[in-house]
Parts: sequence; C-alpha cells; structure tokens
Amino acid sequence: MTKQIPLAERMRPHSLQHFVGQKHLVGAGRVLSQMVEQKRAHSIIFWGPPGVGKTTLAQIIASALEMNFYTLSAIDSGVKEVRAVIERARLEGHAVLFIDEIHRFNKAQQDSLLGAVEKGIITLIGATTENPSFEVISALLSRCQVYVLQPLEVDELKEIVLQALQGDILLSKLNIEVAEWEALLRLSGGDARKLLNLLELVTDALPDGVNRITNEFVQETVQQKMALYDKSGEQHYDIISAFIKSMRGSDPNAALYWLARMIEGGEDPKFIARRMVIFASEDVGNANPNALLLATSAFQATELIGYPECRIILAQAASYLASSVKSNASYMAIGKAQSIVKQTGDLPVPLHLRNAPTRLMKQMNYGKEYQYPHDFPGNFAAQEYMPDALTGKKLYDPGDSQAEIRMKEYLRHCWKDKYDY
Repeated sequence: MTKQIPLAERMRPHSLQHFVGQKHLVGAGRVLSQMVEQKRAHSIIFWGPPGVGKTTLAQIIASALEMNFYTLSAIDSGVKEVRAVIERARLEGHAVLFIDEIHRFNKAQQDSLLGAVEKGIITLIGATTENPSFEVISALLSRCQVYVLQPLEVDELKEIVLQALQGDILLSKLNIEVAEWEALLRLSGGDARKLLNLLELVTDALPDGVNRITNEFVQETVQQKMALYDKSGEQHYDIISAFIKSMRGSDPNAALYWLARMIEGGEDPKFIARRMVIFASEDVGNANPNALLLATSAFQATELIGYPECRIILAQAASYLASSVKSNASYMAIGKAQSIVKQTGDLPVPLHLRNAPTRLMKQMNYGKEYQYPHDFPGNFAAQEYMPDALTGKKLYDPGDSQAEIRMKEYLRHCWKDKYDY
C-alpha cells in the first residue's frame, strides 16, 4: 500500500520542524511560525514558483489550527464547489479552504468567496504562481495577506533528497548514495515535488546491487521515461519558449502548433495571452504598432470569454504576431537606458526642463529658456533634453521596417548631426 503513495506525498512534512526552505516565513520568530504557535490564522495567499511548499504550508497551518481542511483546484472547481465547501464550513463553525492555482478563478468565482472570508466562516489559503496583483480581485486581495515564497536553494534541495533517502520507509532500506547531483538538480528545476518524483523514478530503475546515483544514469532514465514525471513542470517553460521563438521566427504554422499543445495541456489562457502582449512590444514594437493593440485586445477578450472559445482569439493573435514584421529596437533601447542609469547614477535634470510651480523655483531659473516645441515651425525645437553628461548619447535606433524607416527619416530631419540616424 505504501508503494502506491508517491514519494513526494510520503515525504510531505506535517510540521514546520521538518519543513525545508522559506526561512523568512517559517524560521524562529517568523510570521508563520508565530501563527502556528499561537493557533491564530488569517486568510493568506502564497505566491511562489512550483514545488516550494505552498500546499504543505497550508496543510501544516490547518493542522495546527485543528480545523477541517478542504482543498479545491481552480482548474476543475467552480462556484458550485466553492459554495458547497462554505456551507459545510458554516455547519461546522469554521474551516480552512485551500485553493490551488487561485489565479485561474474568474471574477465570479472569486466573488463567491468574499462573504465567507469576511464573516470568518472560512480561513482562505490560496496558492498561485502568478502575481496576485494581476490575477486576484482587489476586494479579495484586501482580505488576505500575501506571502512570497522563494525558490529553493541548492543546499535545501539536497537536504530534501537526503531526508527521503534516509527517512522514507522504503528508500531508507536501500542504502542509496547520490554520487553526482548535477542532473537531479538541473532536471528538477528547483521544484521539490518534481525532484522527489525524479528521485523515485531513478531509484526504481537502479539495477540490483547498484546503489549509486550518477548524472549519466539519471539522464538515461529520464530519456527513457520522461512522460512519467514531466507532465507540466519543465514542459510548461519549454513549450512557451518554443511558442515565443516560433512567433519571433515569423513561422505562424509552428506558433499555432505550440499554441495547440498548450491549449490541449490545459495551460492558463491568460498566461498565453499575457506573453503575447509582451512579445508584441519586445519583438514587433514600432515596426507594427498595431500588434500591441491587437495583443492587448486579445488578452482582454481571453479574460472575458475563457475556454473553449478563447482558443480562436489566441490563434488569431498568434498568427498575426508571427506574420508581422519584427523589431526589437524598443526592447534594446530600454536595456541601454537602464544600463546607463546604473553606470551614471542620478544625473541632475537640466534647469530648463524642470517644473517651476513656486516663485522660489522660478527665481532659481527652473524652467527658464525652455522652448515649447509647438511655438516653432514643424512643432520642433532643437534644444537639449538629456542631462549635460549624456549630450548626444543615442539610445533608440529604429529598425529597417517601413514604419521605422519613416521614423528614422523624421528623427534625422529633426536632429541632423546631433544623433546618427
């Protein structure tokens, strides 16, 4: 029976004493430690990458509070399931409700939680890998404390593996040694659950009489049985990377294929749409300004409609972006600008560009000699806008698309010899 329970579940800590990582939250005297010790909890949202302890912390808190613990996944639960849990909690007096991937709940589903959280019928603990500022409605966010969970350090990941090899009821009997760590750590990507799943996969594959785990053996085992453990973690990032690179490479066919892979795999459509908004500015930019408008509209429509119909909207946006002319000029320009700011520090704003709302500021020549461009022919005045130390420094260099060539011609006409356009 024990063998049927995955190693990651068998090794799930039941107290903060055995919890690895997140010392800023669970260390001595820290906020979650005090919450557990005092048995007083408030509604929480845990924000952090996969496999860093969000679900485990929720279970530990519920156990310490000695409350009934209910869990829902935002992937397959709706308002009906939420209301059923709230009703049970009302009858019991109180309960902890854990919602995994709460960022996937739409506004109506999140609204259904508000009354129960406000009245204390449930203590809500949500888990999300996405920024809750964007994904959780403000009314619910104001009733929860957000705690940020950090990626696990290498030493912490090793500690988790050693705990399993020495403390698991099955693995502790095998006297297994990790001779090389690189493959285990790299393939797990900092996800403790994935790391333990991988460890279980590798230890099950060890031949009789062999008790040393090497990089070569881990790699061979993974190549043979990748599908057994890599269902969402690494592929989540690999496929979105292939999707972005296909659009960047102007291949709408490949972009639509990878989009379909994400849709069929149950990927959050807002995650896909959000990445396309970024792409529209980073990789298309001013070569086709309409790309950002379309991508933003696609995100809003996706958020409004959801699956399954939003797949059509995503496909339209992806095919448009892939087929558009490309420019990363704006992306490169802001990178150069930030680099210069880091190198030069806070250079003073030239006096003629400063605001002068008071008499004293006017006496100090704030705003003096500023030339209002609309008072000049062509609505342009050749004055200095950079700090004195950066006069003539060009950061933005338009690309070679037709739209950007027109921009370059305008800038060359305006600035003549000052900037090399």
